[in-house]
Amino acid sequence: MERVLGIGGYFLRSADPAALGAWYRDCLGLDADVNGLWRQEGGPTVFAPFDADTDYFGSPAQQAMLNFRVRDLDAMLAQLRAKGAQVAEQTQDMAGVGRFGWVTDPEGNRIELWQPA
Repeated sequence: MERVLGIGGYFLRSADPAALGAWYRDCLGLDADVNGLWRQEGGPTVFAPFDADTDYFGSPAQQAMLNFRVRDLDAMLAQLRAKGAQVAEQTQDMAGVGRFGWVTDPEGNRIELWQPA
């Protein structure tokens, strides 16, 4: 059986693609080239379907949530707050898995940040 090798891209609609791309670059450090190519560090990726009525993603209109691995969750959340980003106050610790926090991008997409254990 052929198998997928990994995530090859993540695409989202945007009212202002240039501004949203700049937000991801300036706030999260996602340095994609002009074609959107971003060379990320190796590490674990979670693929997990959720119940259709989950409120974990924030808005019920949001059908998927992007999760980024980070080295230092507290430092990333402080950086985002300093840039005026909409950061959730709570964080979550999951034994053996790591710590989680959330930010919402300027177009209302909730993003999960994960500091692996």
